[in-house]
Amino acid sequence: MRVVVVGLGVQGRKRLKIAGADAVATVDPVVAGADYRKLEDVPGDAYEAALVCVPDREKPSLLEYLLSRGKHVLVEKPLLADRNESLARLKQLALANGAACYTAYNHRFEPHILRLKQLLDRRELGTLYLARFFYGNGTARDVRNSAWRDQGLGVLADLGSHLLDWSIFLFGRRDPAVQVWGSHRFENRSFDHVHFGFEGQPALEFEVTLLSWRNSFRADVFGELGSAHIDSLCKWGPSVFTSRRRVLPSGRPDEDAHTLVCADPTWQSEYDHFKALCDRPETNIDTDIWINSVLHDAAAKVGVELQ
Repeated sequence: MRVVVVGLGVQGRKRLKIAGADAVATVDPVVAGADYRKLEDVPGDAYEAALVCVPDREKPSLLEYLLSRGKHVLVEKPLLADRNESLARLKQLALANGAACYTAYNHRFEPHILRLKQLLDRRELGTLYLARFFYGNGTARDVRNSAWRDQGLGVLADLGSHLLDWSIFLFGRRDPAVQVWGSHRFENRSFDHVHFGFEGQPALEFEVTLLSWRNSFRADVFGELGSAHIDSLCKWGPSVFTSRRRVLPSGRPDEDAHTLVCADPTWQSEYDHFKALCDRPETNIDTDIWINSVLHDAAAKVGVELQ
């Protein structure tokens, strides 16, 4: 499959490396060395798919251009719009033109997230009570130095969108209303720390920040029969998955732990997944529509413009 990479920032360069020989052209209006300045200048018969790695505001119009021409699209998360109807139109364009449209949430391919999903699907924890996730990195200054990144909901749209995607992937949750328990602008114009989530069962508590000077990830899921825990992502390794089996009426639980040390496998796994989707064109825009609704709800509650 011949692909064009649109946008040569950090994510675009990662996608270009993974695409390897599949990449036949690059597009960027300002980066030296890009093959084209505008997507419209790339001959339509030169490629079958595009990897779109551009600022959020530019995504809908680029996707409309590509999908209306039957081009498969992988677009970096989050895929946002002023109105959900705009995203629904993209879905209809993809279906009408036999094009795959996939919004990239590479953490679905994190090995221990997949292990957690398997455990949950087997209902090994019984009734779920509470799931807590912390995702933090130390990029506050990088974001502050980027005018297009340091706006709107900041870290909530960036890292928080991964956790919203997990709400569906792990728990099948599409709650209509988000709770925002804390939102802060410690160093940035946009939010660099947010604590948010959903009531219900399980209760979902999420915390994201750009002020964790050592990159950190932690997941804890508590259920009737036990608990599951993840310390660190593979890209920051070692990554440890621990499952515990409850002892009744109380006591120290039995425990299994698995430690994984490896390079980040998610980018290649996700690209392989995207290529498979192109063989049977599918879209995950319904997930984008829900995430878009949640982020608009959160923006209204904290009094900011989403984009």
